[in-house]
Parts: sequence; structure tokens; C-alpha cells
Amino acid sequence: MHSQILCSGTAAAVAARRLRSILGAVLGRDGWMWRTHEVKLLNTASGGTVTIGEITYKLKTPRNPELVPVKHISDSLSQTVAQHLRWIMQKDLLGQDVFLIGPPGPLRRSIAMQYLELTKREVEYVALSRDTTETDLKQRREIRSGTAFYIDQCAVRAATQGRVLVLEGLEKAERNVLPVLNNLLENREMQLEDGRFLMSSERYDKLLLEHTKEELDSWKIVRVSEDFRVIALGLPVPKYKGNPLDPPLRSRFQARDIYYLPFKDQLELLYTAGPNIAAERVSQLLSLATTLCSQESSNLGLPDFPVDNLLPALHVLNAFPMLSSQQLVQRLYPYNSILGKEGCTAVEGVLSRFELLDGRRQQTPSAILSVSKTRDVEGHADVTLRVTDKDVTFQVPAGIKELRQPNSSPTFISTPSHSQLIAEMMQSHMIKDICLIGAKGCGKSVIAKEFAEMLGYSIEPVMLYQDMTARDLLQQRYTLPNGDTAWRPSPLVTAAIEGKLLLLDGIHRVNLGTLAVLSRLLHDRELDLYDGTKLLRWDRYQTLKEQLQFSDQQMQERSVFPIHPSFRVLALAEPPVVGASTSSGSNNRGQQWLGPELLTMFLYHTVTPLAKSEEMGLIQGLTANVPKEAAEQLLHLSHTLRKTNDPTAQSLASSLSTRQLLRICRRLAQYPEENIAHAVNKACLARFLPSLARASLEKSLANCSIQDPPDHAENTRDFSCMVKDGVLTIGNVSAPIYKANEKMKVPDVLFYDNPQHMMVMEDMLKDFLLGEHLLLVGNQGVGKNKIVDRFLHLLNRPREYLQLHRDTTVQTLTLQPSVRDGIIMYEDSPLVKAVKMGHILVIDEADKAPTNVTCILKTLVESGEMILADGRRIISDPHEAKGRPNTVVMHPDFRMLVLANRPGFPFLGNDFFGALGDIFSCHAVDNPKPQAELAMLKQYGPNVPDSTLQKLVAAFGELRSMADQGTITYPYSTREVVNIVKHLQKFPDEGLANVVRNVFDFDSYNKDMREVLIEALHKHGIPIGAKPSSVKLAKELPLPEVKMTGYWTINQGGNARRKLLCPTETHPIDIKGPVFLRVQGYPCNRQESRALSFSEEKAHWQIPMNEVNIICDVTTKDDVLYMATCNPVSLYCMNERGETIKCIELYDVFPRTISGVWQPFVTVAPLGNPLDGQVVLHEEQSNTVLHVDMVTGAVRRLMLSPESDQPSTRASTWWSSKEQQGGHKMCRDFAHKNWLLFYKEDGNQLEVLDVLEGRVHSISLPINLKSVFLVAEDRWLLVDSNTNKKFLLTKPMLMAAEDSGVCQLHSINEDSVSSGNGASTAEVSVPQMLSCEQLPNENLSAALDQKIVSPNRVLADTDSFARIIVGFPDLVSPNEVYSFKRPVDLKSVESGAHTFLRGGLRSSAAKRENCVTLLSANQVVRALPPNKVPLKEVYPKDVTPPMTAAYLEVTDLNSKKLKYIPVPRSMSVSPYTSWLAKVSESDVLLAALGSGGVVTVDMGGYVRLWETGLDTLQRSLMEWRNMIGTEDGRPLQITIQRDRGLDVSAPKHGKIDPNNSPHVGGNQWAGGTGGRDTAGLGGKGGPYRLDAGHKVYQVSQAEKDAVPEEVRKAAREMGEKAFKERLKEIDMSEYDAATYERFSNAVSRQVQSLRIILDSLQAKGKERQWLKNQALGELDDAKIIDGLTGEKAIYKRRGELEPELGSPQQKPKRIRVLADVSGSMYRFNGVDGRLERSMEAVCMVMEALENYEHKFKYDIMGHSGDGYDIELVRADKVPKNNKQRLKVLKTMHAHSQFCMSGDFTLEGTEASIKELAREEADEHFVVVLSDANLERYGIRPERFAQVLTSDPQVNAFAIFIGSLGDQAERLQKTLPAGRSFVAMDTKQIPQILQQIFTSTMLSSA
Repeated sequence: MHSQILCSGTAAAVAARRLRSILGAVLGRDGWMWRTHEVKLLNTASGGTVTIGEITYKLKTPRNPELVPVKHISDSLSQTVAQHLRWIMQKDLLGQDVFLIGPPGPLRRSIAMQYLELTKREVEYVALSRDTTETDLKQRREIRSGTAFYIDQCAVRAATQGRVLVLEGLEKAERNVLPVLNNLLENREMQLEDGRFLMSSERYDKLLLEHTKEELDSWKIVRVSEDFRVIALGLPVPKYKGNPLDPPLRSRFQARDIYYLPFKDQLELLYTAGPNIAAERVSQLLSLATTLCSQESSNLGLPDFPVDNLLPALHVLNAFPMLSSQQLVQRLYPYNSILGKEGCTAVEGVLSRFELLDGRRQQTPSAILSVSKTRDVEGHADVTLRVTDKDVTFQVPAGIKELRQPNSSPTFISTPSHSQLIAEMMQSHMIKDICLIGAKGCGKSVIAKEFAEMLGYSIEPVMLYQDMTARDLLQQRYTLPNGDTAWRPSPLVTAAIEGKLLLLDGIHRVNLGTLAVLSRLLHDRELDLYDGTKLLRWDRYQTLKEQLQFSDQQMQERSVFPIHPSFRVLALAEPPVVGASTSSGSNNRGQQWLGPELLTMFLYHTVTPLAKSEEMGLIQGLTANVPKEAAEQLLHLSHTLRKTNDPTAQSLASSLSTRQLLRICRRLAQYPEENIAHAVNKACLARFLPSLARASLEKSLANCSIQDPPDHAENTRDFSCMVKDGVLTIGNVSAPIYKANEKMKVPDVLFYDNPQHMMVMEDMLKDFLLGEHLLLVGNQGVGKNKIVDRFLHLLNRPREYLQLHRDTTVQTLTLQPSVRDGIIMYEDSPLVKAVKMGHILVIDEADKAPTNVTCILKTLVESGEMILADGRRIISDPHEAKGRPNTVVMHPDFRMLVLANRPGFPFLGNDFFGALGDIFSCHAVDNPKPQAELAMLKQYGPNVPDSTLQKLVAAFGELRSMADQGTITYPYSTREVVNIVKHLQKFPDEGLANVVRNVFDFDSYNKDMREVLIEALHKHGIPIGAKPSSVKLAKELPLPEVKMTGYWTINQGGNARRKLLCPTETHPIDIKGPVFLRVQGYPCNRQESRALSFSEEKAHWQIPMNEVNIICDVTTKDDVLYMATCNPVSLYCMNERGETIKCIELYDVFPRTISGVWQPFVTVAPLGNPLDGQVVLHEEQSNTVLHVDMVTGAVRRLMLSPESDQPSTRASTWWSSKEQQGGHKMCRDFAHKNWLLFYKEDGNQLEVLDVLEGRVHSISLPINLKSVFLVAEDRWLLVDSNTNKKFLLTKPMLMAAEDSGVCQLHSINEDSVSSGNGASTAEVSVPQMLSCEQLPNENLSAALDQKIVSPNRVLADTDSFARIIVGFPDLVSPNEVYSFKRPVDLKSVESGAHTFLRGGLRSSAAKRENCVTLLSANQVVRALPPNKVPLKEVYPKDVTPPMTAAYLEVTDLNSKKLKYIPVPRSMSVSPYTSWLAKVSESDVLLAALGSGGVVTVDMGGYVRLWETGLDTLQRSLMEWRNMIGTEDGRPLQITIQRDRGLDVSAPKHGKIDPNNSPHVGGNQWAGGTGGRDTAGLGGKGGPYRLDAGHKVYQVSQAEKDAVPEEVRKAAREMGEKAFKERLKEIDMSEYDAATYERFSNAVSRQVQSLRIILDSLQAKGKERQWLKNQALGELDDAKIIDGLTGEKAIYKRRGELEPELGSPQQKPKRIRVLADVSGSMYRFNGVDGRLERSMEAVCMVMEALENYEHKFKYDIMGHSGDGYDIELVRADKVPKNNKQRLKVLKTMHAHSQFCMSGDFTLEGTEASIKELAREEADEHFVVVLSDANLERYGIRPERFAQVLTSDPQVNAFAIFIGSLGDQAERLQKTLPAGRSFVAMDTKQIPQILQQIFTSTMLSSA
């Protein structure tokens, strides 16, 4: 038969020619230059040929026709494709292997397949992935009936059978896998594992000429067919991600670039696809696509546009011509999600260029009207959409279940935006698979479910995780019951065959190399599996069946299966992180996963967050009875957080996803009285947020007016838990107790109830009853496990326990495979057991496992489904499980309780909360509050003294708060304290200071940490490091003998001259006010003083007052201290053990005078019950009386006498005399009874103020007063101002208003002993102090050395240490006066050197006497200036006395001893020395404490508490020694009890050795050690202990421990020498070195802690990963079957993971510090040291980042009036040593000294942010240091806030340095939270900087 030839005259050729001439005119001359190729198929008898152009290929009949591709050739073959086919044919004829290279998309594969279909070749197709190993290419072993056989894999099959091997995705395979094929490609040779050898056809045929086939077979030589070819398909790697080609491999291929089809070919295709669309619109879309694939666009970093998807997209557009092009482009190329700001503007620029920006008009509203089955087409449904006003009906694939009409589901609340989304998904579903992108918790899964149900699909969820392999996706191996190995199809494959909707959840997690396996399934609906099964597209399968005329049965025997026509894939993903590096490193949350390859696979739809109203509707629909305003507040908060572009707020918003909001609302619906702030804090885990984020959250809560209630309510509620009648009640919540089958699995644990843990458990129970799974997050050792065990114990729930760790894999979570008799058996893991039995699964240490492992818990929690490794599946719905095999039904009682440490430093676990927090109900477990912790410790150590426990609780509380602030890194927990207490309980003699070392020895080698710890422990009085010998009590001196020195006689005779009546009158007081002033609370940094040594001083702290202020009064009531200052006037009060100092500043209230000469002087009187907490303030010169309430801040002015306010007189006298004539005085001894007495010096009137009644009683006197002493409530001692004569005034006890009672005045005669009567007036002394109560009788007796019971008063004056007046004031008979006389009268020592130092001679007596009696301790205490103390007696000759503010003179009348206790000098003293001198003669003020002892306040505001009583001192000393522990210097003896088999004979003394040499053991000698029967030490059975004096004299332990002096000296010298060498090296003078040290030491601690964090982060970054497919290591569970069959590479080991090739390098973080070096910094440096602090901060940055240049690139700029870019440190030239660093600091200092005034903060910040944003870096930080003088230069804070947040890529922070007034605070209110800090105390600057660094460094950890 002759061949048919196409003559040139046939009609086809004519048409072609005609077309050419028309198009030629259009396209111009060059359009048709190249030759066209026509493809001809000629069938001849011999099998036929194919001709492309002039090249012809002879066809052969395929042996396995089912392997030949079908239906790949399109009807119209474009010229470009023909060109490519012709080239492949050329290479094929040459026998060469080809490599088709080109951009991602199905085009390359389709060309290869078209060629193979044309030439009728059989295909072996492999999609390479990163999990492909050589066994997948060469041979794999399978076990058949107990023997392992080699099964040939694709490459070997292709070579021997003469097929074409198509390798797709060469860039995905790991580097050393493909060289296996090198020899096969080059020489067509290969050595196989089973001993066979593949040999090329030529050589084999040559050998056949000499040998027979049998011989060659016996040599195991196999012929490679001459038809064997390889077609490789790959991406060009430098441009795309992947491994580059191995050079030897590359050289064996011939390459062909297959770029997208040329514009006009594409255009023709698209025209045919969319006949209903305007041609112009089509060409615009194509132009856009082409532009976005150009080289220029990839230079901008835009991923390629998926051109191949234009075709399906046009099908949608064809059905819906009214769709906007922009919407369509968004689906193909979701640029808003994948690109940053610049990228989006670039794309929108291109869109507008091609007039495609039409989405701006408005989104076309669309909704689904109805869904119905299509009648004539199987597996399809008709969907009617309402688009704008038109109804469009179209067909989509549908599932096999019943369809469901839209909006008919009870569990799905439809919102407009979601129904719009589902309608759009329907459109896309018509033609292609869909991917939904949305943040976690925004409802993707719900929408997918609703979509599936509408179309009658059953869903097959597949949860993807990070180390998922291609095998996990497609097929896994398993063993049959007889031990044969087989392959089990994965759910993905069964879904494809059965036509389900495959839900790929989390494609953002899985590695791209693994996903590539699916690209053929998604593009072509074809799949080749490991066991040789082929899945074909439905129509291709049908065509093949017809061609071959096979039945389905026969097709299946040849393992070819159809993919069901309705099968569709729906992928869910979280939005890609814009700008993040594409590496799938440890931070798998932040990666840009959506690259060009994935773009071609799906159409993308974004799930936008709901609008507020929609979300409200949703919440109300799903939780019916949620309180409305609560829900509104919640939504307001979450929407404000979502709107901001601040990354911290965004991360908070993700914890408040719709899912979390629903959870909170469900709970509020159940417990409406709950507090919202509590719920939000719980959902965000606020307790463990970094400090910046926490500040941001608190600010947002405050802005949304969500208040956190004060804690008082919680503490009063009694938290108890009880079990009664099978019901458990915790707090207010009850739950029935579970009837457990397995009793032994119910935990039982030692648990001491405490309120805080009870609250956590009540909270847990609420959530548990709502059906939630719980997550408990907390530091180590806070009792998470205990709480959970106790919780389950109370509920009687059995538990299963799983502990996770670094090596946990998905397999170990679900099943443990093991081999028995050659068959793989799977053991259920605790998780599966719990699911089956309905137990509670406790997962511990969840943060230790990689998050990609733990995320499989998500499907389990959310949809209640999970697929196990053995093919079984957990299902929650029992109805579904009925018809299906291999299911495990989830028991309804199953719950998970997950425990994790808090995210971040120092645990550096994986962020479990970040990845999965929103599917659990989270509870933060914290260390118990001090009260609760104390109660708990008491139960652990009932015999440990309370004071010890309190010290421990306080010290640990402080350490924890330091850990929260980041000062120390380790969070000390309750576990540690409990261990200390247990030890003390068991061994009470061991000192606390020793036992705490059990915890703190871990830190003993880190110097900075050790200092911080010791400081904190000392502060709370734990004397770590103290020696028992360091007791520093004051020296005791003897008191002089007590003498009776005279009598006081009270004249009571009827003599009218002696008995004077005093008239009284009463009137109500006038009250002005109240004014409410702010009560400020300051933290009290109370330090225990007995840390390193024991002295009388108990504790000390500083009052927060400024240095010019002057303390003028101190007084106490019970255990509250009140202090008043007078410049300006303010009042401080605090509890003796309290933590806050309250302060009211009263300078606004005091009547001001015109000049500054007025020196106010204030006295405070605290009132008693019922006015506790209120005080009366009295100012002497103006006689102003104020009543102040320290709680509310209410201040009222009390007008005592109507005419008391006479400003005129005062104004006229202020200049007349420097010293005003006598001031007004207040007597406050009975203030606790709420009455006070006022008088004026030299006046003759007493005014008694009754505060409760609000009345004043005025008493007129016949004498002028010098002073008044209230000796009893109804008897007052008055002293006449002229003669110093004393009078006793008696008044009726109750001064009622009606009988204005009469007061009587009695004069007192003082007689000395010598002259029986009429004492000389010189003797008359003025008392300094007179007690208002009497000494207890036993104290009186002790003082006078005689047994005596009598009323008495103690008096002190300058002449005596103390006087006791016996019988006064109650007895009428003469009262005896006993005195302890002073050797020298204090008055006579008036002026000395001391007063001269204090600023000139005193002009007047001081106003405070500083003398108190402690009646219970029988002591008189006064504060004396050093010049009045006999220092020579107190200190030995050669000791110079210390510099002191004063001495406390303690006169002890019990022991008759006198002590002088030195009071240390104050840190700062007000410059107004003359004023100070008027307040007190020494530098301190003194008051008695309610608890015994005294308190002193020095003029600098330093408060010290002193213990003076002898008994209490001794008790304290005992306690203190116990705390240190007794090291009595005795050696420890180690005794071993030996049972020698000899029994004890009768005890005896034993022989006495005449030489008395030591004996050990035996039973002969007396005085031995360790023997038996004889007397001695440490033996057994002897009659008594006997020590024959063999004890070696012991060196005391302390001496032994001390290092010899010369050794220490040598070490010191060595250090100094090295230091000098170093200085010489960098030529720095010692003066400079000292200057630098000053800055460096101030921040050394922060530098240290920053470096610790940096190091641990570096270590975490270096953490090794699993390398799979290794030949040695640990057995990989997933490969256990491969191990059975005898494969080698079945191990995994840890190793450094090479960064993925093509993934960008890790760039350093970029930091800029912008320091303020303006003139104001220099000017105010003297006030608050701001410049020096900034210099310290700069020093800290330079030191902390030294040697981390690869991680952090930093520079430091300055801004001042001279400009905003003063360069201090350049990024490429950072200072390397101290000299260079000091130079930077000096530059700063000099600049601010000499620069112009002005402020460039704003410009500097703006410029820096812009400049940094342009640089390539991992993250950008700008830290601005500035003093908040913005307003002075007219800069608006809002403007500054705008600048700080101007670029979302740059994290900008502002630190404002202490400013004038409240500028900085006002500023901070307007600036974004977490971005601005106010350092009122400049010491905080380095700490704030450290905080910023820490939280930002951890953000990427």
C-alpha cells in the first residue's frame, strides 16, 4: 500500500496559506518568518510513523497499552508546542535524554505527555520529592510468604521494558539521590541490589554473538532496551526554590526551555474559552499575566503569575460576565495576602495600566439561591446564584449524599460576607480546586463544612504537619496477617477514588517538596502510587477502556483506577507572612509559603475577618443567652486590636479569634457574673506575655473601658471544695462525680488546698463542664501537675498520661509499632486508649515537642477525627461510624488536659500556645500569692517558725517579680520553696541560710546573678553568707545608781490662792472642705538589716521625697508609721511591714505666705477607732489644723476659734523678727481617743478639740504657758513660762456641753531631799518628756530595786537619764522622785564642733525633743547628736568613731545598763541647714513603735526600725543564729555500723592501754572508736561513751576554708597586671579606664542578662533536626517495615539541617539607637542624671551586642538642635574595645554641652525609620531616647505617635527620660501602647532597653 501524501493543493493547505496572508498583514513581516510544523500521523502496515515537520518517527506497538498516555493532545496544536515536540523527537532519535526546564505549571508535563501519546510510548512517571530515596528509583524489597523479594522500581522497569522514564521535580530531590541514575543515563548500565547487572543494548548484543542467552542469564546480565529514554522536568533553580542540579547529572541531559506559550497562542486559546467575554478584556488579562511574569517583576520580588490558570478562570468569567476582573485576578493571584505594601502598589499599578482596577466600583454581591441535583448528568448539581440582579444557573460537581439547601443548617449562622464567600467558592468549584486563606480561628473549617454539605460531599479531612512525607500523603506500608508487606492507600487516595471532598488542612505547614507530589493530581487528576497503581482522570480512563475494550475488572487487575469525577480538593491555610523568609525553619509560623508553584495549583479565596455587626450576630446566634453588653465590649476590643498595624497588637488579636470569642461568650452565657477582663486575659495568657505586649493589652482594655475588678472580692470568698452525695463543689461550681471503671487510673496525690489553686480549679471546672479541652500554662514548679491530678481525683476521672519531648513524632503520639513473628502490630498510645475508653488524657510538657507534631491534636479537638498510622480512624459521630470499617468511635467523656511551660525565655520551648492556643481553653497557673503560699508551706512544715516562712515567701516573691521583669532569667517557683521547707521540717537545727543554698548553688558561678540573689535574700533578712560570730550589738555601759532626789507635793488645801478654778466654754468647730487630693502609692523597698550581721537595727527603707524636703515629724499608731515633711508640706504613711508608702502632697492646701521666709512646721496626730486611717495635721506658726483621710485623700480644714484666721497681724510681723514669738503647739498623747489639746506658747488658753463631736472646749488659765504634758486623760501638767513652776490641772472626765465643767488648777511644790522643804529654784527642771501611762509594777520594782506597787510616771529631762515619780499623779501625799542622774547636764554641752558643721550656731532650741519611754521594756530612748555622747567610753582608744547622724541612747532600767547605738548618716541632707537645726538637734527624729522598739527617720528620709528591748533582742538573736545554722566547729564523724557476726558479749570497761594509743575496732581496749562491747565512741554494745582524749585539736572550719593570704595576693597581682597590659594594648590611660568603668559597671547586670538570652537564642537556633533515611542512627518508626524487608536506610539521626537551597540567607536584625544629645540633656543632668543614664544605655547596647555582629547590625545616632543625624557609631564600624566605646560616650557628652538648642526628635525618628526600612534585614528596630520636651517646641504628641508607627516593618520604641511635671506621662497616654516608656527614674533606662531587646529577640525565637 502506498502512503497517503498530503498534496499542496488540498483544501487544508489553501486555508493555511490564506490565513497566513491575512495574519501577515496584521503581524508585520517578522510574524511568519519561522517555518510552521505540521504534525502528521501516517498509519502503515508496519505500524505507522509520526512526522513533525520533516522529522519522522516509526511507531511500535506497545506491550502494555494501559501505560500509554491518552487524551493529552489538544485539538488545536499551537505552533510553539509543535516546535517543542519536534525538538524532543530529534533528541529521541539521537538516543539522548532530555530535560525540559521552565516556570512552574503543568505545561512541561503536558508537552512530554503529548509527545509520548503521539509516539505511543509507555510511561513510568515519578514525582520526585524530598523523601525520594534510591529504593524508590531502583529496587524495593517486599516480603512474600516469609521471603524478601526485590521488586523493580520505575527506573529499572523503564530500562528493561523500553519505556520512557518521566522524572518530575528534579529540584525537589535531595542532593545525593539522583546520582544513582548517572551511569544509567550515560552508559545505560546499572548494578542492582539483587545482583543483576543492567547492560546497554549494543554491548549486550555483542556478547550475544559469542555467548548464549542462558549464559548471560546465569551471569545475571540484563539488557537495557534501546527504546529507554528519560525525560526530566524541572524548574530553573536559582530563580525558584530547590536544590540546584548536580553538575555530573546536568551534563547528561539535553535542555530545552519551555516558557509560557507566546502571547498570541495563549490569546487564541483564551478566545475559544470565553466566547461571551469582550475580546479586549481577555487581552488585558493576558497582558497583566505576561507583565507579572517578566524579569522586571521578579526583580521586584513578585512571584510569577499563574498563566496556566487563566484558562479555567475565563470559564468562570464566561459564565459570569458581570464579575469584576480585579476579583478574578485576586483569586488567581491573591496579591494582598502574599505581597507587602510595595508589592501591592506595584501590582495595582499594572492592573490600572491595563484598566482592570474595576473592583473599586463595588463588590458584586452574590448569594446562593438554590442547589439541586442535575437530572441528566451523574454527580453534578445545578446551582443558582443571584449575582447583582441576575440569576445565573450553572453546573458544578457534587457529592453522593443528599444536597442541602443554603441557610438550612442549625449550627451554621450565615453572615452576608460568608454567604458571599461560599457563592464565590461555588464559581471556582465549577472548574478547579480551591484554597481558603484565613487567620486561625476565623471559621475556615466551618465554611468548608457548610460548603461540602450544601453540595452533598462527604469530607475527608487530612491534617498536614511539617515533617509529613510524600508517603504519608499517598500510601503507607503495612503487613498482612501472613507477614507479607503491602501498601495501604492513604485517605487522600481513597477520597480521590470515592469522589469525596478532600480537605487539606494546613498546606502552609507542609514542606513544598512534599506537596509537589500532588501537583499532577491537582492539574491533571492523575496519580502514580508506590505499588505501581495508576489513578487516571475519569474521561481518560473511559477512553482507555474503550480503546482496549477491557472491563473494569481487567483494568483493576492491571492496577489502573479511575478518579471519581466529583473528586475535589479544598485546601485551608493561614495567611502567608509577608516579607518573611521562605525558609521553613524552626519558626514554621512565619513563612512565605505561597510561592509560584502553589499559585498554579489552586484558586485562592481569602476568608476576611467578620465585620463587627456580623460577628455580633454570629455570637448571639450560637450562644443564645450571652449578656449583650459584655459581647459588645469584647467585640469592640478585638476589632480595635485587629485594625491596628502594630505587630504586638496583631499577635494579641490572633488570640482573640472568632473561635476564642465564641468560647468566652459560651462561658459568659453560663456564668454571666464573670468578668470580661479576666476572660480576655485568660484567652491571651496575659500573665505570660512579654512585658511590651502585656502593656499593650492593658492599654487596649482600658481604652475599651473593660475594668479588671480589684482582687479583694476573691480573697474574701471562701474557696472550699467538698464532695457530697456524689456531687463535687469547688467554690460556686458543682459537678457530678464520675463513675469510673478503672479505679487504679484515677490519680491520687498529696495536695494541700490553698485559695489560689482552688480558684484555678473552679475556673477549670467551669470550662470542663462546658465541654472544653483545657490547657494549663505556667512556669516550672508552680503545681500544674498537682492541680490536674487533684482535679481529676476530685472528679474521680481515670487519666492517661503522655509526656512529650524533643523526639516525639506524630507516630509516637498515636501508635507504637512493634514486630511480632514478622508481623507489624500497633500498640495503642495513651491517646488512643483515652479516646476509646473515655479517659482524660493528660499531655505533659507539650511545649517540648515540635509544634508540627502537636498540631495533629487540632483535628482531634476540632472535628473529632484523626487518622492513625495503621489505617484506623477516630470518629466522634457514632452514626457515621456505623457503616465504615476500621473506625474507633470517640467516647463522649474523652477530654484532653494539656500542660505546657510558658512560651519564651528561659524555657525556649516551642510555642505551643501560639500554634494551638485557640483550640483549648487556656489557664495561666502562677505561683500562689503570698498568703496562699504561706498557708501551703505551713502544711508542709508545721514546725518551721512562721517568721522563717514569711521571709522565704517574701524573698521568693521578689525573685519572681524580678524574673518577670527580666532582671534574672530563672523563674523561682513554689517547688523550690517547698523543698526548702521540707528540709527545715526534717532537720530543724540546720540554718535557713544553709538550706536555701540547695536552690541557689546553681547560680553560684555567675557573678552578677549571685549578687542579685544575695541582695534579694538579704533584703528579706535571710542571712546567707553571714557567720554566727558577726554580731554587732552596741557596747553596754553601767547606769549610775538610782537616788531618791526629792518630793513633789500637790497642794490640795482649801487655800483659795493655791486652788484656782479655770472657766471653760464650748463651741462647735467650723469645717471647710473637703478637697480631694491624690493619694499616691510608691513601692517600698524595705530592706531587712540583719542580713550579714546582727545589730539592733531591724529594717530600713527610704521615703520617696526630693532632696530639698525636710522631715519634721514622725509618729506611729499600732503598726502604721506617719511622717510629715515641711518643704513642701506632705504627709507619708505606711505599714511597718507594708509594701507601699502612701503620700499626700499638701502644698496646695496650706495658706501660702507672701515670702519664702515662712518655714512651716507640722505635727501629725493619728486618730483612733472609729476614725482609723485618718490624721489631724497641725502647723505651728499659722495654727492651721487639717483633717486628712489617708484612704480617700479628703482634706478638711478645721477652724478651731472663729477669729483664728487673722492674716493681717501675721503679714505685718513676718519681717519684724526672724524668730516669731511663740508658736502654737498640739498635744497628741490621746489622739487615739480622738481628742487633741492645743495651746500657744506664752499664751493663757487651752483648747481641747473633740474630733468626733466636732466641738472645741476652751479653758482659760491664770498663768502663761511654757509647755503642757498630758499625764493622764483628766490630769495635765502645766509649766509656767516665767518661773518654770509646775501646776496640775484636773478636769472632769466627761466634758459635757451643758455643765461647762470647772477645771481646777493645783500648784506643785518640788522639794529636794536635803532641805526638807522649799527647794532652791535652780533645781526646778523642765521635763523634756513625761509618760502618760505608768510603768508596769514588775518593771517599777526592778527599776527601784524594791518590791513596790504604786501609780508612777517616768520623766526625762536634760539633767538625768530618767526620773521616776512614784505616786504621781493620782496620790495626794508627797510623791517621791527617784533619779538616774547624768554626770553632765545635756544643756551644758550645747555648742560644739558638731553644731558648727551644721551651718552656724543654733538660733533657738530645736522643736523636737526626740525622747520616748518604752514602758513595757522599761527603757527610755533618746536620740542625741554625737557631741553629747561620751564617745571615749563607747569606743576603744585606737578606734575613730564612725560618722553618724545621731546616737540612740537607750537607758535600760531593768538591767541598769546604758547603750549608745550609732544611727548611720543620711544619704542626702536638705541644703536648708538652719531650718533643719530648728527641727531637731540631731539629724534624726524618733518615735516609739507599737510593737516595742523605736523608729528613726533621718533628715534624708531614711527610715530605720530598731529593736531595743533586751528580751526581744535575745529572742531575735537566737532566731538569727538558728537561721544561720550551728557550725560549732566540731568535726563530723562518719560512723559505719558493722555487724561483725560476733555477738555482743557482756558489756565491760575493757583493758586500759598503758600507752593510751588510739584503737579502732575490736572489743578489747577501752576508749577506742568503732569497736563493740567496750566503752568508747561510735561502737556498738558498750556500756557508756568514753573519750580517752584522742581528739586532735581542731582548726576551726572557717580557718580551714580561708585561702592563705599569699595565694590571694598573688591572684590579685596577676589580675592587676593583666588589666594594665590590656590598657597598654589599647593605649588607654588608667583615668580613662576608671571613667569607662563607671558607666560600664552601672549596666553590667543588664548586659549580662541580655547576653545570656542572646546565647540561649543562638543555641536554640542551632538545635539539630532529624535527618531521615540514614544508614545508621535510631530506628525510624515510619520505616519499620522497610527494616523488615532488609533495607539499609531506615534510620534517622539528629544533625545540622542544611538551609534549603534557594532559600534566602538569614539576615541579621537591624537596630538603631537614636540618643538625645540636645542641650537640655546636659542642662538637666544635674537634676536627674539623664545624660549619664543615656550614656549608660548606649554603653549597654555596645557591650551587649559585642561579638553578635552577624545576628545584630546596630548603629547609634544622636539628635539635638544641631540636627538629627549626628553619627556616634556606624553600623560597619562598631567600637571593638573600651577605649573606642569611651570615645563614643565622650562624644555624646561633649556634643550635648556645646550644641544649639532645639529639638529634632520627630525628624530624627522619621528619618531613621525610613532609612532602616530600606535596608535588608530580618527585623528592624529603632529605639528613640528623648526627654519629653516636645511640647516646648510645639510638637504634637499625636504627630509623634504617627511617626512611631509609620512603617509596619520597623518596630519603633520611644523612651522618654524623666521630664518636668507630668509631660512624659501625658505623652505616654497618647502614644501607642508597648511602644513608649517613661523613665521617671533615670535608673530605669537601661532596664527598659533591656526589656525592649528581650521581647523583640524572643518574638522571633
